[in-house]
Amino acid sequence: MSRLSEAKILGGIGAILMLLGGFFLPGLGAILGLILVFIAVKYISEETKDKTIFDNYLFHFIYIVIAIVAVVTIFFYSIGGFELTFFKMIENAEISDFSSFLDFFGPYLIWWAVALIVGYIFIIISSWYYKKCYYSIAEHTDVQLFRTTGLIFFIGAITMIIGVGLIVIMVAKILEIIAFFRLPEKLPNKKSK
Repeated sequence: MSRLSEAKILGGIGAILMLLGGFFLPGLGAILGLILVFIAVKYISEETKDKTIFDNYLFHFIYIVIAIVAVVTIFFYSIGGFELTFFKMIENAEISDFSSFLDFFGPYLIWWAVALIVGYIFIIISSWYYKKCYYSIAEHTDVQLFRTTGLIFFIGAITMIIGVGLIVIMVAKILEIIAFFRLPEKLPNKKSK
């Protein structure tokens, strides 16, 4: 069995697990799916002798992790760490109208907005690397659905700010499954230009 055949199976199954695990059943399935897609992308990178394919996917993953860590860190810093005093303060707060709501939550809302902006920026950077990775795979394998997947994922990341991005990313993840299962058994012969 060639590396592309293995990448087809591992990538397709991994992408299914990531879709189900990322959107419907969070946890072990998503992590296992991510590992399988990583292996598939590594196999494609080795088969095509294009190291940038794996590197770009790795950068995509690293920036997603940075986004998550940044958002969680800023959020917990804003409420005083992992202590439960924030929640006790909410219990004792006298919030009776919009003005008292803003008085109490105003400083927190600023920190939370900063967290979302920082996370959003890192997600955009991450999606750019995802797009570059999948464009390269499309170029080497002639499976143009990878190019479409990368572009739609990038658009989904950008449109997360207006709320439709998660739906667009879900469409990209479905296309990713199909793209992996369309991988050829061996690389197509490229005609010289």
